[in-house]
Amino acid sequence: MTPIWKSIVITAILAALASGAATWASATWIMRERQQPSLHSVVHDQLDLSAEQDKRIDVIEARFATRRPALEAEVRAANRELAAAIAASDGDTPQVQAAVDHFHTAMGNLQKATITHVFEMRSVLTPAQAEVFDAAVVDSLRDDAG
Repeated sequence: MTPIWKSIVITAILAALASGAATWASATWIMRERQQPSLHSVVHDQLDLSAEQDKRIDVIEARFATRRPALEAEVRAANRELAAAIAASDGDTPQVQAAVDHFHTAMGNLQKATITHVFEMRSVLTPAQAEVFDAAVVDSLRDDAG
């Protein structure tokens, strides 16, 4: 390869790398800008909690933070079980259906615990704060639904 072609190839590779990096950075920035604020940030940054409310919500969040990893681990385990059942089957077998049921139960338990947690936090809020909180919850659920 002649020096001029080497230069062209190196320039093309560098341009592709720079373009890819810029595209990734732009997409990351745009996605971050489009995301709704988390419920945590709504509670702690937008609701102007009293010291007592803040303390009570911290206790509620800490309690859920200890429970949530086990619930999420159960969902992941059920997902692995489903993957293994599908890999070992020739179709929609009783083992696949049992794994699907296990996954639905695990996911349902996580959702129920999360909703209980949300309403427990809401119970600490004033009516005006609850209105903002409810709107954030509804917006979050609608955004997740597409």
